[in-house]
Amino acid sequence: MAFDFHRINDDFAVAPQLSADDMQAVAEAGFKSVIINRPDGEGGANQPASDDVMNAAKTAGLQVVYQPVISGQMTVDNVETFAGLLQSMPQPILAYCRTGTRCANLYYAATEA
Repeated sequence: MAFDFHRINDDFAVAPQLSADDMQAVAEAGFKSVIINRPDGEGGANQPASDDVMNAAKTAGLQVVYQPVISGQMTVDNVETFAGLLQSMPQPILAYCRTGTRCANLYYAATEA
């Protein structure tokens, strides 16, 4: 199963909304960790639940963290937490939200500090 992602560099990439069914493909693409930045329910009832994605990620051998960040409301705490995850999680890391833009903005804010 293929999934869409955009590589920022060798250690980090972003993706639009992923599901539990995507996690094996994420592992097969070489990623070691996943950061979920999309809050549960943001996209309505059809949005895959973070718990389901996290369980599938762990089954695929990935480290995974749920760090919900509200679109358009990124805070200093969000950036600091994200920076810590970039330092502590095995690389390469894939982060996802609705489109990937929020994750890219977090990455650039965290790495510019």
